Amino acid sequence: MCPLHRAQLNFWGNRTKSCLCLILLFAVLLGFYSNVFSLIPRRQTEKSQSPEAHHVQGRRESLTLSEGDGHLDSCRIPEVPRLLYPKAQLLKPLRVDVLVMTPWFAPVVWDGTFDSALLDVQFRNTTIGLTVFAIKKYVVFLRLFLETAEKYFMVGHKVIYYVFTDRPADVPQIALQDGRQVVVLHVGNYRRWQDISMHRMEMISNFSRRRFLREVDYLVCLYVDMKFSDHVGVEILAPLFGTLHPGFYAADRQSFTYERRPLSRAYIPRDEGDFYYAGGFFGGSVPEVYRLTTACHQAMTADQAQGIEAVWHDESHLNRYLLSHKPSKVLSPEYLWDEQMLQRPPLLRKLRYVAVPMNHTEIRSR
Repeated sequence: MCPLHRAQLNFWGNRTKSCLCLILLFAVLLGFYSNVFSLIPRRQTEKSQSPEAHHVQGRRESLTLSEGDGHLDSCRIPEVPRLLYPKAQLLKPLRVDVLVMTPWFAPVVWDGTFDSALLDVQFRNTTIGLTVFAIKKYVVFLRLFLETAEKYFMVGHKVIYYVFTDRPADVPQIALQDGRQVVVLHVGNYRRWQDISMHRMEMISNFSRRRFLREVDYLVCLYVDMKFSDHVGVEILAPLFGTLHPGFYAADRQSFTYERRPLSRAYIPRDEGDFYYAGGFFGGSVPEVYRLTTACHQAMTADQAQGIEAVWHDESHLNRYLLSHKPSKVLSPEYLWDEQMLQRPPLLRKLRYVAVPMNHTEIRSR
């Protein structure tokens, strides 16, 4: 072979090897950086989420789109079809006698501050779960509770009533609207009514994880010794909502009956607090209610280990949680009132959910 030919072969051979090396190096770098960048969002998400959020997220991701439907994205903005409704008047507020917005921009829901027809369209594909505890003799309140709920609660929407009881045979059979059902959840009872009250958070937390996440979009958690007396609809729904206690809605924070002992996980100092929230009416999206009830249950368990019982049991822990996790909507005392103990002020145009007269000593002792 002549020297010129040999030189040409060496040139092209060396060039081919160089090209191959560059291609291999590029492929290695591409694979490396794609792996690195794919890890970054995952790690950021893992760092930002609590253990409870991880658990809920895992449950939600296990659902298929056909199973979850709205449950996977209950906070999405719905499309509203053509609808005729009165225009809001920016310079003519509908209520000037009450607070309608908290300092953290959460609406305070009063009569006259919302359009039910418009909201019903926005929430038309929503399923609402209602939890109520009828333990021991409290089962006697169920019939009136359910009958008035069918008349006033979320009318026209899909509802599942989750009745927690130790007496399934005593749950009354009532006529239900289309798309609504009663689900009886058999649970044990406790010797003291205070224990029943505190274990309510634990049971709502457990069932949220086990089934509510798959079945409903929102949870509304109520007391059973009450009755509905006017419209309670989707205007209350939000990621997290609480209700102003009827005995303290006009009081200053020093008067609130928060837990004041620093050793308790429910402790709130006298110079802190937004509102005093009622334990008998709270809720939100299922993941948020799961986080709330899990945190309250864990706090009560920690208190119990130290021999402490908060002054108002689960309600004290609810108030502690809502102080550090501001609700996205606050319900006015229209949504929880006691006509026997309180005089109705003119600012309450409607009473939507009211206490049923009862002998507390007799009911709680059996």
